[in-house]
Amino acid sequence: MSDEKNRAVAEAILPLVGGAANIRSVAHCMTRLRLGLADRALVDTEALRALPEVLGTVEDDTYQIVLGPAAVAGVTAGLRRLLEPPGPVAAPTAEDLAGRGERIRAQGRVRNATPVKLALRRIANIFVPLIPALIGCGIVAGLSGALANLGWAPALVTALGPVSSGFMSLIAVFVGYNTAKEFGGTPVLGGAVASVIVYAGVAKVEAFGHHLTPGQGGVVGALGAALLAVHLERWTRRLVPAALDVLVTPTVTVLLGGLAALFGLMYVAGEVSTAIGHAATWLLAHGGLLAGLVLGGLFLPLVMLGLHQALIPIHTTLIQQQGSTVLLPILAMAGAGQVGCAVAVYLRLRHNASIRATIRSALPAGLLGVGEPLVYGVTLPLGRPFVTACVGGAAGGAFIGVAGQLGDAVGSTAIGPSGWALFPLLAGPHGLLASAAVYGGGLLTGYVAGFLATWFFGFTRETLAEYNAVAPEGGSE
Repeated sequence: MSDEKNRAVAEAILPLVGGAANIRSVAHCMTRLRLGLADRALVDTEALRALPEVLGTVEDDTYQIVLGPAAVAGVTAGLRRLLEPPGPVAAPTAEDLAGRGERIRAQGRVRNATPVKLALRRIANIFVPLIPALIGCGIVAGLSGALANLGWAPALVTALGPVSSGFMSLIAVFVGYNTAKEFGGTPVLGGAVASVIVYAGVAKVEAFGHHLTPGQGGVVGALGAALLAVHLERWTRRLVPAALDVLVTPTVTVLLGGLAALFGLMYVAGEVSTAIGHAATWLLAHGGLLAGLVLGGLFLPLVMLGLHQALIPIHTTLIQQQGSTVLLPILAMAGAGQVGCAVAVYLRLRHNASIRATIRSALPAGLLGVGEPLVYGVTLPLGRPFVTACVGGAAGGAFIGVAGQLGDAVGSTAIGPSGWALFPLLAGPHGLLASAAVYGGGLLTGYVAGFLATWFFGFTRETLAEYNAVAPEGGSE
């Protein structure tokens, strides 16, 4: 069809789909005009189908008008010309992205309010308060290791041992205390029952044909023991007269909870903890590339779904059992992908001063592993850049995984920090420098892969034109 005919068809279609104000996006495939509409109730489908040039309509993720291969491109171009504003239009600003990000975050909170995810959140509430101590003790342990390797200050190294390890030797007590507090029991009773696990005297107790080991079951056993203590306390309190509650309830809770920990939970939880350690070691030794690729690439979506909280007890178990968690450096690569992606967005949107200013302010935090400002303020609202950031995370994770498969596994002695902030907490079989080299290589890989993926695949032509349209009033670059 001629340009005049294409324009005429476009002019006939426009009012039947609710007018220009109802159209959010315009695209086409081989045969169909695809419209993103604000309100499909404004579409007059019967009138559209009555137009001679319209071969049919399809309602999918977009509203699709079938025009045929000969006409669709010309009509689409004609419709776009009709939608062009009479004057310059300001590109979406950082405030627009932040609002969109906040809506996505709110929707995520609603979706995450399932029983399983709420339970995971409660488990996270048990371990998150322990993170400052884990960080402090981890850094002290790293300092002690560095001094020992250099042969410096042997007396100080000896003294730093209990400083760095004291908390980890009693972490079960803190887990028990926080568990009871989170689930509505008396915190000190949860801690008392969990303390049975780390008491040196359990070595004299035999269960399932084996002598127990102090600390057997670790944080998994402490979590289970404290949960049992909460239920025992509630059950006892319902049955015991109020006058005897102060004596009977604590006694029954500690007695039955402690015996259950000794003759059941410690052994079972010990088997689970051992299995977690073996699984993590095997994963890196035999499937490091694939494991790193999957974990690094999917960590941000796991965070969006609220499922990352299930990893916190696993990290803590590995730290208590092996001295470090080999999973955290891999997962930290998701932040590296975000950083590389943000730099690419900054350069691609060279005319959008508002978004570039947001990236400049959020990037230092991103380098230190605080990714929320970049995720919710930039990449997630933009859509495609969030995916390309995950590609960067997958590449960095694959780098760390391959190194682990080759015998240079790098771990973290604490959880919480990420990005550059994780360097003081690194540990590995060949010392801090080797671990830092592997981790730094992973970060660099994540930065580069996130940048390149976003530069080449992060924007469609339409999106790039939209966000680079006109610098908002008040400044340009």
